[in-house]
Amino acid sequence: MYEIIRKKRLNETITLMTVNAPRAALHAKPGQFVVLRADIYGERVPLTIADSDGAAGTITVIFQLVGASTRKLDMLEVGSSLADVTGPLGRPSELQGIKRAAIVAGGLGVAIAYPIAKALRSLGASADGFVGFRSEGLIILQDEFTSFCDYIDIRTDDGSNGSAGFVTDGLRARLEAGERYDEVIAIGPLPMMKAVCNLTKPYGIKTTVSMNSIMIDGTGMCGCCRLTVGGQTKFACVDGPDFDGHLVDFDEAARRGRFYLAEEREAEEHRCRLLESAING
Repeated sequence: MYEIIRKKRLNETITLMTVNAPRAALHAKPGQFVVLRADIYGERVPLTIADSDGAAGTITVIFQLVGASTRKLDMLEVGSSLADVTGPLGRPSELQGIKRAAIVAGGLGVAIAYPIAKALRSLGASADGFVGFRSEGLIILQDEFTSFCDYIDIRTDDGSNGSAGFVTDGLRARLEAGERYDEVIAIGPLPMMKAVCNLTKPYGIKTTVSMNSIMIDGTGMCGCCRLTVGGQTKFACVDGPDFDGHLVDFDEAARRGRFYLAEEREAEEHRCRLLESAING
């Protein structure tokens, strides 16, 4: 049984959950993910492994409440169990040989960036962190992420944390000041990752992006997570999720990401009607 060991609300829409999953915990590496179901009727939800403890047999995932499936998952409490946990899946992040890195993360991307920063430190590499959120109240994992970075730049869209702007603003300032990196690792919304790649390309800095595409089975059979990289078709679940950002067709990926937008909105409206009926009796 995949028992929930710990649950913590990081902000109003993001939840951290630690689950007993010995096999996944034993083999998990930074950059990999699991596919889980809240119950036997639930959708398969792909979530990056934010942390793992092989000795304890646990993995930690962090998810945002964006639809019916993640809200169903969030209804489970400590002591209850998930129906399935499949993984680890995907290729681990390739971090060997990096001496100096810049890790750029937006929003929930910090949950994926954190284990990478932790792994880089364990390999003797140094990293600068550039993190962005919409507002101060949405900032997560600040202490954890900062503990593995030599330099940290946290910005918010509205400036509510005292530092307004985008993650690219902080990275650009460091590059213009002469800072150099072996690799830039960008994780977050597609527009943010595209902007980072546009910034680093003139500098000739290798830039890796994490493509969290729509997935169903997580094994490459369904083809839902396909994207174009360097003119070739790739599947995020088995070929990635990490890819050379300078070769990714971000415009195509954005179009595919909007493919089920109408159905997602319909599911959210249905949930809202159910809640309204429950409140009004």
